[in-house]
Amino acid sequence: MKEIYLKEIASRVGARVWQVENCALMFADGDTIPFISRYRKEKTGGMDDASVAEVKHWLDVFTEMEKRKATILGTIGEAGALTDELRDKIEKCTDATELEDIYLPWRPKRRTRATIAKELGLGDLADMMWNLRTRDPQAAAAPFASRAGSVEAALSGARDIIAERLSETGAIRQNLRAVFRKRCLEAKPTKAAKDNPDAAKYRNYFDFRMPLDRMPPHSLLAVLRAEKEGFLTIGLDTDAVKCGNKVYYDFCQANGYPAEELARQIREAVDDSFKRLLEPSISGEVIREAKERADAESVRVFGENLRQLLLQAPVGSKRTMAVDPGFRNGCKIACLDEQGNLMHHTIIYPHPPQNEKIKALSCVQDMLERYGIEAVAIGNGTASRETEEFMRKVRLPDGCRLWTVSEDGASIYSASETAREEFPDEDVTVRGAVSIGRRLMDPLSELVKIDPKNLGIGQYQHDVNQTLLKEKLDNTVESCVNSVGVNLNTASPYLLSYVSGIGPVLARNIVSWRTENGAFTSRAQLLKVPRLGQKAYEQCAGFLRIRGAANPLDNSSVHPESYHIVDAMAKSIGVSLSELVGNEELCSRINAGDFVGGDVGLPTVNDILKELAKPGLDPREKAVEFSFAEDIHEMEDLRTGMELPGIVTNITAFGAFVDIGLHNNGLVHVSQLGPRGTDPSRVLRLHQQIRVRVLGVDLERGRISLSLAS
Repeated sequence: MKEIYLKEIASRVGARVWQVENCALMFADGDTIPFISRYRKEKTGGMDDASVAEVKHWLDVFTEMEKRKATILGTIGEAGALTDELRDKIEKCTDATELEDIYLPWRPKRRTRATIAKELGLGDLADMMWNLRTRDPQAAAAPFASRAGSVEAALSGARDIIAERLSETGAIRQNLRAVFRKRCLEAKPTKAAKDNPDAAKYRNYFDFRMPLDRMPPHSLLAVLRAEKEGFLTIGLDTDAVKCGNKVYYDFCQANGYPAEELARQIREAVDDSFKRLLEPSISGEVIREAKERADAESVRVFGENLRQLLLQAPVGSKRTMAVDPGFRNGCKIACLDEQGNLMHHTIIYPHPPQNEKIKALSCVQDMLERYGIEAVAIGNGTASRETEEFMRKVRLPDGCRLWTVSEDGASIYSASETAREEFPDEDVTVRGAVSIGRRLMDPLSELVKIDPKNLGIGQYQHDVNQTLLKEKLDNTVESCVNSVGVNLNTASPYLLSYVSGIGPVLARNIVSWRTENGAFTSRAQLLKVPRLGQKAYEQCAGFLRIRGAANPLDNSSVHPESYHIVDAMAKSIGVSLSELVGNEELCSRINAGDFVGGDVGLPTVNDILKELAKPGLDPREKAVEFSFAEDIHEMEDLRTGMELPGIVTNITAFGAFVDIGLHNNGLVHVSQLGPRGTDPSRVLRLHQQIRVRVLGVDLERGRISLSLAS
């Protein structure tokens, strides 16, 4: 990677050039983001995985830019216009917009009015006017009249060439962008919007006007979606007269001030250029820029929500009864063992219209006892509150608790190829119930099977840049999986595929080897898995755990490349390896500095000591039981000022949605979370249990306004 790009990336991510360069070299060598951030801290200066991922993003961006430059240089070279000065300018460019401005005059384009004028041989006349080599444009145009048909036609053609030349001048475009970025975006309803009920959701944006640089991401994305659906027309409130004056001034600064008659011709070309070429082009660019910023912010929020969802507290390996609630079609029940395997399933009908409560109570009681159930997971969809109240009438085993679990994406999973592979003989209702139960036991292991876009945790996820979104979500899932660690002997291929250096093919090979040869007893056995070579082993080994392994370090995040350091640590204080691992008191006796040397720095040694003190520590919190207010069942039950328990279900740039046990979630607007500019994701976490106060209830629109209770 060229030094100009390394410096630019360092500036953008807030790092040193050497850090970026080391990351680039490690990526080129096949290292992954989790491996680099966890096991190469000396080379990155301690950059976390988010920063390393950002470096990776910009390395990819500038790799593509370098390819684009090669295309541009080739095109300009073929046109015979590539000077040393122009080549140098292109090669030193690190801004995509500036690069395209440079290329614009040579970029292949459709046949334009300027093209036609050039074909008529009016280029020389345009050059004379552009370079102020005439004071009398009428006289200058006379020799060209026969080509164009008349003197006025010749001048018109020359003005077309000048107009296009103005629109391709980088300085003019840059200056107009600066002006346009400060303008307001205006939106007005189309005729179609007035007669279409689907447009009602956009009525807040009918006759809408707001400075583009202050527009919240969700508002811009909503306006752009409405425009795409044909319900709004949008544009910037540009001032054609002032902008025309600005373009004319820029021309005069570069070329000089023309005589009166020529000035009139130039000014006419300027006005045409602005109206026909510059204004549509720059408006589109500036709105796209704003959308890119909105995309980036929305993707950031989506990634943060996904991280919180994946890292929510697991209940753990407990025998679990999963209940997918429903009215007419009954409640689907699945009983799972400690590993999440399906032991039994059935359907009960405790609610209307069947109302078989007594039979349902007896059935549930029998299953609780027969399968030794230790936890009950109830989906949060239709009939969830009623099912929870029903289950509280059952005599639960000692220590067994009820939990409400998000159903988002469960129906997608139940009909997926993944679910069919896991449960080929069960229907979608059983698969959905199993997913609900497994989400309670280990959310991370279950949710990685579902496309994050189906988990209900973002805003306008189908409107943002899909490549950027996928990159962010893949990085987030990979980060979460590797930060928690994966049990090599129980993990599904879907979970294993997100482990650093593995991927779908090796994940299936690992599971196949495990099925044929039995449980892994050491990390080193991974090298026996087909197609899993030294590089893949280096990348994945530290993130895989083997419980009960002969070497206790195989159940820790200590990388095999550092086992010799731990052996030396144990020897230095005269204890065995098994005595040292997990003993905080013994670890405290070790002087980290004694083991620094070569490629091993203090960050690595400190990480090893931290892990030895508490090996395999799960970074996730402990699960906490939760109950909704018992006397709230409908929106009509709400009163202003009420304080209620709730669960955060989604966090957006404009606030947080909170489930208070009703069909409709309430909204805590960002204005209720802190001063202007507060980031909701810094105040609340997804699935956080909070108390809220009711501010208002709009029964007609089904909206509930909330604030955080004191």
